[in-house]
Amino acid sequence: MLDWFADPAAGLGALFLASLLAATLLPGGSEAALVAFLVAHPGDAPAALFWATLGNTLGGLTSYGAGRLLPARSLERLAHLEQVRRFGSASLLLAWAPLVGDALCVAAGWLRLHWLPCTLFMAAGKLARYWVVAQGTALLAP
Repeated sequence: MLDWFADPAAGLGALFLASLLAATLLPGGSEAALVAFLVAHPGDAPAALFWATLGNTLGGLTSYGAGRLLPARSLERLAHLEQVRRFGSASLLLAWAPLVGDALCVAAGWLRLHWLPCTLFMAAGKLARYWVVAQGTALLAP
């Protein structure tokens, strides 16, 4: 994968794909892909943040869509359901969080929350997380 980061365009594509897959129920760490890209191309941080956020948000929306497809009684015992009911779309600011993020997205879809605010909150949380990772990378890079 590191060879993909030698060319900025291919690296951004790989970063997008890693971020998309990491936000689905598949395991993966898009933060490592972001760090690898930023180490190779520190001047391309804005583009990296954009593509990582877009990919991760679209991946989160696949979980949201899966939630909309579930039967009405299938998620009644989901622990995060009450948080999503209480805070609505804003709970998706935590969609980036390990373990709970996917469940929040699925719960939001299952509750039939409107897709646009869900998408905006999801993207904001994911962008904030990637921004922190990028800032840490910039501080630690030689």
